[in-house]
Amino acid sequence: MIKFLDLHSVNNRFRKEFNEVFNSTLDVAHFISGSNVTTFENEFANYCGSKYCIGTGNGLDALTLILKGYIELGKLKKGDKIIVPANTFIATILSVLHADLQPVLVEPDANTYNISEESLKSHLNDEIKGVIVVHLYGQLGPVAEIKEFTNNLDLLIIEDAAQAHGAVSKYGKAGSLADAAAFSFYPSKNLGALGDGGAITTNDEDLYNTIQLLHNYGSKEKYENELIGYNSRLDDMQAAFLSVKLKVLDADNNRRREIAELYLKGIYNNRLNLPKFDGTKNHVFYAFVIEVDDRISFIEHLKSNKIEWLIHYPIPPHKQNALKEFSELKLPITEQIHKRIISLPMSPVLRNNEVQTVIEALNSY
Repeated sequence: MIKFLDLHSVNNRFRKEFNEVFNSTLDVAHFISGSNVTTFENEFANYCGSKYCIGTGNGLDALTLILKGYIELGKLKKGDKIIVPANTFIATILSVLHADLQPVLVEPDANTYNISEESLKSHLNDEIKGVIVVHLYGQLGPVAEIKEFTNNLDLLIIEDAAQAHGAVSKYGKAGSLADAAAFSFYPSKNLGALGDGGAITTNDEDLYNTIQLLHNYGSKEKYENELIGYNSRLDDMQAAFLSVKLKVLDADNNRRREIAELYLKGIYNNRLNLPKFDGTKNHVFYAFVIEVDDRISFIEHLKSNKIEWLIHYPIPPHKQNALKEFSELKLPITEQIHKRIISLPMSPVLRNNEVQTVIEALNSY
């Protein structure tokens, strides 16, 4: 069986280092907001090319805290509208709702799966106060282009970089391209913890200081609460694990791109629609997503060849019961994508012979 994602092998590479930092953290016994968190926050801010980084409990909290921070600063207010790509993971939309804001769902670009500039432009009006650009599947969304044509609109631009750790363009790395960015360190991510975790990066000192309060009960000094805050902090142990893995993130991303190129060069079956990749580092292939007309029969073919798969994501957000207020929206591109997509095995520990097995199986479909 070729695994979709072998998390044991991904993390077993660091067993010695993990044991060392575990023992060290256990000995110090400072498990919340300790030195490991400060060290990782500094390392990750430097890695992304941003001034500030704040560890959070998870990626959803990171996005929500950015929006809540802007509300505290008076740059957003309850009920403001935020544009979000319609085909994102539901967490992006939930963050807007949790912040008492209104999500406005717009269609993606059918080729990149990222937010469509044209669709975004058609939704811009005086009620729109921000845009969340999702770097879906690891490919950078058009942040610079959006900033250029919204430059005179005073819009907040936020990156949902939960799937794009280390993706880089001529404008900079994910996490440094917009007003603020949210990351997830869910175990399957390119930079994944051994549990949950997230982070916010920004160059905005006021936002940084505000979120520093918000994510820790609204408190700077213990038992002194300045804001109505939350409890969303990156665990000290997870921060230590992430520092270990950050050292090889670029190498791991390079390996992911190598595998993607093998897939793209080797798969010639015209029944399958392959992702668009320009060969640059703007894509870190969190997922290698293809499209197929008859997904059910294709899944049976993968099963018969003992190849694992995953669908990112089978149900579009506006068709989820939790978001039934959006169920009447007409989003044909989004709905078509969600009917056809399926993700192939992808990880930095996938071996070339396994990649070749997947290629041969796909060409025989």
